[in-house]
Amino acid sequence: MTNDRKHRWLLLGLLILAFILIPFFLFGDRIGVWTQNLLDFASERSALVAVTLGMLLAIDILLPVPSSVVSTAAGLFLGFAGGTMTSLVGMTMSCTVGFWLGLRFGRPIASRMVGSSELQRLERISRQVGDWVIVVARPVPVLAEASVLLAGMSRMPTYRFMLLTTLSNLGISLVYAAIGALSATLNSFLLAVAASILVPLGAILIMRKD
Repeated sequence: MTNDRKHRWLLLGLLILAFILIPFFLFGDRIGVWTQNLLDFASERSALVAVTLGMLLAIDILLPVPSSVVSTAAGLFLGFAGGTMTSLVGMTMSCTVGFWLGLRFGRPIASRMVGSSELQRLERISRQVGDWVIVVARPVPVLAEASVLLAGMSRMPTYRFMLLTTLSNLGISLVYAAIGALSATLNSFLLAVAASILVPLGAILIMRKD
């Protein structure tokens, strides 16, 4: 990645952080009350919250769902264990659909869904790390979706695909659910939002070396 591109990504991260922190300093007390009301609502309807967040994650392969935000929200509203399980199940369902689409329709559907440039980038990474590209790309928006489509296109054995995606989804779910649960303990909705944006942004910076 060139210095100019690095500076642009760094500036974007700083702007996002400022966008999150400024309301905290201006309206911290009100946000705290609002967060507590949300937590109370979620605790009374935990099953509905789990199904809703899980389905949002399940359709992530088809629609631009901010999966990091949803997974963090699962930890925030459902606690660490419930958030981890909800995130894991939802993301694994999304991966299964993506694998089937790549297997059934191949490159045309993959290029249309994630873009030819991102697919080519992932193919270059895949030549270096093999099937582990699923794990490497999992924290990165767009590349995560592209990796499961690529697995289907390359006809990866189903058992190996499910093993790698489940393990990588579990790791990511643990991280985001922990952040969400910590945010609930601190009664800080903004902490959850900040982390759910900055963590994938950091993953993007790491992956975009070229």
